[in-house]
Amino acid sequence: MNEPDLIDEILTKTKTIAVVGISDKSNRASFGVSAQMQRRGYRIVPVNPALQQVLGETCYPSLRDIPFLVDLVNVFRAPEFVPGIIEDAIAIRARYIWLQEGVNHPEAVARAAAAGLGVVADKCLYKEHLRWQAEHKGD
Repeated sequence: MNEPDLIDEILTKTKTIAVVGISDKSNRASFGVSAQMQRRGYRIVPVNPALQQVLGETCYPSLRDIPFLVDLVNVFRAPEFVPGIIEDAIAIRARYIWLQEGVNHPEAVARAAAAGLGVVADKCLYKEHLRWQAEHKGD
C-alpha cells in the first residue's frame, strides 16, 4: 500500500476515476480534486445518490450502478463507509482504490489488497499527481 511504484502505476494506467462522495459544491475537496483531475484528461464518474450531475458528468447513486468499467475508485467518505465501498469496488472489478487524506480503514484495505486491488490510503490523489508530473516532466 502507498508504494511509489503503485502510485506511479495508478497515475499512468488510469483513464476513468469513479469518485465516491463527490460534492457539487466548488469549495469542497471532492469537487476540487475531481475538477483538477478532469482538466488533466481523466474521465470523472461522480458517485453520490443525492446528485444528478457533477462536472458535466452523470452522477450515479452507487458504484454498482455504473454501467461501464472504471479503473480507479477515489473515496471521499468517512472511514466507517470504506468497507462497503471496497466491497462495491471489488464487485465492479475496479483495478485500484484510493482513499483520500484522512480516510483509512486497515481491515478494509487488507480486504481490497487480498482481492487484488492496488490500494493507496490517506493521500491526496491530486497532490500525488502534481508530484508525479514534476518527476516525469520531459519524459
